[in-house]
Amino acid sequence: MTRRKLSAEEAALWRKVTERTEALEQRQTFDPAAFAPQPKPKRADPPKPDFGKLAKSFPPKPEPRKTSFNLTPSLPDRLRNAPVQMDQKTFGKMKRGKLKPEGRIDLHGMTLDRAHAALTKFILSGHASGKRLVLIITGKGKNRDEGGPIPVRHGVLRHQVPQWLSAPPLASAVMQVSEAHISHGGGGAYYVYLRRQR
Repeated sequence: MTRRKLSAEEAALWRKVTERTEALEQRQTFDPAAFAPQPKPKRADPPKPDFGKLAKSFPPKPEPRKTSFNLTPSLPDRLRNAPVQMDQKTFGKMKRGKLKPEGRIDLHGMTLDRAHAALTKFILSGHASGKRLVLIITGKGKNRDEGGPIPVRHGVLRHQVPQWLSAPPLASAVMQVSEAHISHGGGGAYYVYLRRQR
């Protein structure tokens, strides 16, 4: 595309315009940077802690000791220290294994529900028939505590039976509970001395 040349009139007009126009100085031109707010200086971030160094500065954590604190006395101690409710002479004979039990029940290996029902029936029927000394075999139990957060009792039935005997409906029929003599099962059995029928 060729450029058109200005006519004489156009050239004269252009000269008149340029004669009356003043050139702007550079400083008068608009500079956006001159009016923009200056950016605030960035604050330096605080240094991040070195957790590795911090961990090394503390003394090593001691290994937890595997100790258990059982503030309640053991079951044999509780039975041994229980007040004697029956005749002292008869109690002495019973403890030495000189009295022959008139009935016996073996709860060994039963679940708690089944054992509780069987024990209740045995004690109440024995009391109703006038028996005085009966033998309850629980077994010493297996150690099922695997070191979890909740301790598991050694011999669950062995610990549960005296509680059942001291609670209704059996408490009214039971006079004395004692660990059996070794000849009748020792720590895995109980003598239960029943009250007389009224």
